[in-house]
Amino acid sequence: MSTSVKSAERLVAIAQVARPHGVLGELRLKLYNPDTDLLGRGRAVTLKPAEGPARAARVARVRETEGALLVMLDGVSDRNAADALRGAEILIKRAEFPELAEGEFYACDVEGARVELSDGALVGIVKRLASYPTCDVLVITKLDGQEVELPLVDGVVEEVDSERGVVHISSLDTL
Repeated sequence: MSTSVKSAERLVAIAQVARPHGVLGELRLKLYNPDTDLLGRGRAVTLKPAEGPARAARVARVRETEGALLVMLDGVSDRNAADALRGAEILIKRAEFPELAEGEFYACDVEGARVELSDGALVGIVKRLASYPTCDVLVITKLDGQEVELPLVDGVVEEVDSERGVVHISSLDTL
């Protein structure tokens, strides 16, 4: 991966505005990681609408509800302003993510990573990480353009090196 993609200053989407909530400008967010605690009061975020330029915003209030997070942003004070943000993504700087334990990685850090055999032969590129009830999988675009899912389990994935942007797998049989 290039240095610019791995930059700590890069913005990472952590939620999407699902819809307005109430009439006072509150937003119902769909969190990409339901366990995240990155959206606290006073947090500086970037709003990226489906169309138009991104803009800076600040979280004024946060409260949890079943299956979502309700937030108010400074400057969004009525339902119409909230509705105008429907579909916008909420982004924060990658540098603001909590430190991880050894062997852990964030999905955003392996998207775009090279998938290689242990001998260094290129197999494909990680498109995204998907979570299923039984395990997480890496969705990979192979060199022939075919998209496949690779279980993120020992014996299939030998190493995930998010710093270098490389995932080593045991064999092509797993694909």
